[in-house]
Amino acid sequence: MKKIALLWLGLLFFGIVFFISCKQSNSQKDKESILKGTITILVDETVKPLVEDQIAVFESTYKAKIILEAKSEKELMQSLLKDTSRVVVMSRPLNPDELKFFEKAKIKPKTTKFATDAIALISNKKESDTLIAVKDIVAFLKGDLETKIEGLVFDNPNSSTVRYFTALAGISELPKKGVYSFKSNEEVIKFVAENEGMIGVIGVNWLFQPTANINDYLTNINVLDVEGLNKNSYFAPSQNNLAEGTYPLARDLFIINCQGYSGLGMGFSSFLAGEIGQRIVLKSGLLPANMPGRKILIKTN
Repeated sequence: MKKIALLWLGLLFFGIVFFISCKQSNSQKDKESILKGTITILVDETVKPLVEDQIAVFESTYKAKIILEAKSEKELMQSLLKDTSRVVVMSRPLNPDELKFFEKAKIKPKTTKFATDAIALISNKKESDTLIAVKDIVAFLKGDLETKIEGLVFDNPNSSTVRYFTALAGISELPKKGVYSFKSNEEVIKFVAENEGMIGVIGVNWLFQPTANINDYLTNINVLDVEGLNKNSYFAPSQNNLAEGTYPLARDLFIINCQGYSGLGMGFSSFLAGEIGQRIVLKSGLLPANMPGRKILIKTN
């Protein structure tokens, strides 16, 4: 009898805990809608300046508070799967294994493309050569040290730019010699500005919207024109070249909402893809997924 009583007490305890947690969860959903409430959004560090601008305008328009957490791509996915946040901005859609994870949780992720980004390559201002070929980068990553590249500098060993180039070169990891990594795009810019012979790999957004910390360093770097594989022309990471599809190191940007209900993640996703959000993308130097319309006012006397 004593054991049965203890069993019932245990079941009652867990039932109360479950009820309270569900009530708190439902209460959070009630406080949050597509245009109000508080949410944390995980953001790829390479596009942090762009998303900061989007959040500033969104918060000034609606009764919402968005907390931005900028991380490397691998760290983003770890946080997303651990439910630290269920909204993420990154440079790829979810892969099949990640989709299966949410399928088991009975959540259907909503993926929205909102921009096309460019991976920019930079060098020290004292370097006279401002051209670089993708084939030379691939050869260097495969261990060919006879190329003109002395060193590649990445923001983070777990970043989306590292994934991009390892996939491009068909390798599983970066070589240990001649490759450097830091913690942010800001540190890459500073390092290249202070060291000759290095090629920095950054999100182009950091060049168009630099922070006060790196503004002075930009005068000491070159932004390189890039030749694609099996191509014979060099192109700068400009908005026009992204639109024409000629810049070889372009990639799409997505916001992925895995909340599973109509919350602030849905509202912010719609904002990014909408008229105002796309104008902010256009102003940032990246290519909007949908080009905003232009209103022409014709006056007659």
